[in-house]
Amino acid sequence: MPTETKTTCPYCGVGCGVIAKLDDSGTVSVRGDPDHPANFGRLCSKGSALAETIDLDGRLLYPEIGGERSNWNAALDLVASKFSEAIAEHGPNAVAFYVSGQLLTEDYYVANKLMKGFIGSGNIDTNSRLCMSSSVAGHRRAFGSDTVPGAYEDLELADLVILTGSNLAWCHPVLYQRLSAAKAARPGMKIVVIDPRRTMTSDIADLHLAIRPDGDVALFTGLLAHIATSPAIDQNYIGAHTAGFGEAFAAASSVSWDTLLERTGLPAMQLREFFRLFETTERAVTCYSQGVNQSSSGTDKVNAIINCHLATGRIGRAGMGPFSLTGQPNAMGGREVGGLANMLAAHMAIENAADRDRVQRFWSSPVIAQKPGLKAVDMFRAVADGRIKALWIMATNPVVSMPDADAVEAAIAACPFVVVSDVLQETDTTRHADVLLPSLGWGEKDGTVTNSERRISRQRPFLTVPGEAKPDWWQLAQVARRMGHTSAFGFENPATIFAEHAALSAFENAGTRDFDIGAHADLDPDAYDSQPPFQWPAPSGGGNTPRFFSQGGFFHGDRRARFIAIELPETDRTSSDYPLTLNTGRIRDQWHTMTRTGKSARLSAHIAEPFAEIHPRDAIELGVRSAGLVQLESPHGTAVVRALVTGRQARGSVFVPMHWNDQFAARSRIDAVVAPVVDPLSGQPASKNVAVKLQPVKVQHYGFAVSVEKPHGLDCDYWALAKADGGWRLEFAACDSMQDWTGWCRAHLGIPIEAEPIGYTDGATGETRLAFFDGSRLLAALFIAAEPVAVARAWAIQQLVASHDDLRKRFAIAAGRPGAGKPDPGATVCSCFGVGVNQIIGAIRGGCHSVEAVGKELNAGTNCGSCRAEIRTIIDGCLAAAAE
Repeated sequence: MPTETKTTCPYCGVGCGVIAKLDDSGTVSVRGDPDHPANFGRLCSKGSALAETIDLDGRLLYPEIGGERSNWNAALDLVASKFSEAIAEHGPNAVAFYVSGQLLTEDYYVANKLMKGFIGSGNIDTNSRLCMSSSVAGHRRAFGSDTVPGAYEDLELADLVILTGSNLAWCHPVLYQRLSAAKAARPGMKIVVIDPRRTMTSDIADLHLAIRPDGDVALFTGLLAHIATSPAIDQNYIGAHTAGFGEAFAAASSVSWDTLLERTGLPAMQLREFFRLFETTERAVTCYSQGVNQSSSGTDKVNAIINCHLATGRIGRAGMGPFSLTGQPNAMGGREVGGLANMLAAHMAIENAADRDRVQRFWSSPVIAQKPGLKAVDMFRAVADGRIKALWIMATNPVVSMPDADAVEAAIAACPFVVVSDVLQETDTTRHADVLLPSLGWGEKDGTVTNSERRISRQRPFLTVPGEAKPDWWQLAQVARRMGHTSAFGFENPATIFAEHAALSAFENAGTRDFDIGAHADLDPDAYDSQPPFQWPAPSGGGNTPRFFSQGGFFHGDRRARFIAIELPETDRTSSDYPLTLNTGRIRDQWHTMTRTGKSARLSAHIAEPFAEIHPRDAIELGVRSAGLVQLESPHGTAVVRALVTGRQARGSVFVPMHWNDQFAARSRIDAVVAPVVDPLSGQPASKNVAVKLQPVKVQHYGFAVSVEKPHGLDCDYWALAKADGGWRLEFAACDSMQDWTGWCRAHLGIPIEAEPIGYTDGATGETRLAFFDGSRLLAALFIAAEPVAVARAWAIQQLVASHDDLRKRFAIAAGRPGAGKPDPGATVCSCFGVGVNQIIGAIRGGCHSVEAVGKELNAGTNCGSCRAEIRTIIDGCLAAAAE
């Protein structure tokens, strides 16, 4: 009988509720949970495709030691002994955990407890350091606690929503859809987008401020100076609930108008309009994400934003406040348990002696970390120079995601002992593991996550555990027991871990700390299993509130917030050798390093290879042509990607997504190019302002292939591989001349010797077209040209699952385009329904002149809505062209 399980999406920090249905045949389908208060039934393209990512292809199913299959006892014994030996010989700071916002709160809690309370080191950090640690630092400076003051509904209740450093449409699509629906219902709502690029989020904006990289500090410092001399200032709130306004205003007022224009790069008219909107609109929310956080001045950016809300008293009330949009599904949960190197559990401070004593007494631990541990960049430097002798990496892929990634890889490879807990056997990081431990994946995990609005939701299992995979908390607890800490790590299930976590949050709290979920400290396993989503605080005596700070009550000792006096940072890192600014980020249908989304053909159809967005004038000056290959270089490394020439990019800047890695592309790990520059307070890397140079790559042969078998052993100068329905798609290029393409297909596409190709080679143009068949089934098709290959790619991919009984029509495949009456759908725009750009253009030409009309005709944009901005852009382009 089919079963349905309510669980939570494992992607971004929105924390959408998902209903997973498992039918009698074992097939899984997913849909949004209409009762979950984060999404009310909506899902984005990634969430909608979750069922396509849970197969066992490539799964790590058994423990491995030295690349050979082992068993749990041997692996855990080895981990415990190696960590114990390193501690005994070199001290507790000779070991480290590098964990992840993909972990559940229960996993995070056990890891933090073991490292800080029983090993006695602060050396546990997380990939959350890379996405939201500047928000943590800014919150703690201003509020005395890492508190997100508001709730998602504030975006819908506000009359002004400011999105700064956030491509909401692609990175938090469900929130974008909630905001878009609110604006449609109340057209008077104003939306300001602050971003150097004209992203798809700009589609909804009343005002787009194409700010210079890292110009946010100047912008919001200027806004504070403007507020202070306007009717918007709330002297009563400032006087009753804050400290430091005079110093902050003095610093802000010292910035001249000319300096403000120069540092932001904005026209005076736009700057005045932004100031006017904020001044005159009481219900204002400022949402910010990685464009603010991933900066060497990220903490100052956060405090510059908070300063403006404190000065107007617009915080903690409906439709008002600063709002940090968290990147990962459980970065917030990691913050709650102290998963960052500079935090203790339950939002207590590692630098506070009373907090250290409190946590140690609660845990009855033999020791407690006395000082912050090493933050991510410094941690891997310590691995490189030999200070860290044993490293445990969990649920993350730092060889791809860390800045200066080549140096990080070299450090991990040289580390005396490396443990990696993961769901996949082969990643860029697992190849360097001495011990590999198989972990549970989504659909198998059992625990909790916390989203950006402080809402705790359950991830529930609905799949059979594959092989010998185990929960991450279980692995940690077993190692802790083997290290001699049996009683403190006697956890038998995640419910007991969560109950301890909740009890610690309430321990000696009495309202002195923001994080308190004591009402859930006595949950038994049955109540835990059925626990609905809830928002903290949830103290045992009641008093839950969706917002903080409307009446003050901050968490500094005097209960006052702090204004921060901010000096403008130097923001231009370019030079004559490295004249361009690299900005890295996410795209709509991929996630982190593609270990999950790379399994889905649907998600790979939208954008199938790494690219660099380049302004047309920059492209002309650099000799770059659209769809050619370019190499980006910094003093730290290089990457090769496809050129995407577009006016959406600002002059002098280049955007490259961070997802691609050695499993899916050659020479495309963009974080190898990113310098290890960090914010001095948060330690967060500056991944959006990197000085680089760019040059075209001289190519002899461009290639595109579709193949039933996964291409292997690729020896091209560039390649990018993506899953496709029925097989794989491959983009590649060779810088040297090649002749035997039939032999190349046999070597790399698994073509049997008896399969002879149909097709042709044109010696004059350098074109080669080959197709191989097994009966009526297409095995592979190859397209080679001296220029970027012009092939109807979506149509060619469809041929992998088509029947080809008509021998005459097989030559259409070699031609690379459908015959008459068989239109090419074009590049995928709507992943949910597989709708291509040519189909959308056809609908527009047929009279569909709105997103809604296109949706009615083709279904495009009617499921998750993530593609609606792109559809609107296509409509505008077609109608503009028709008017010329």
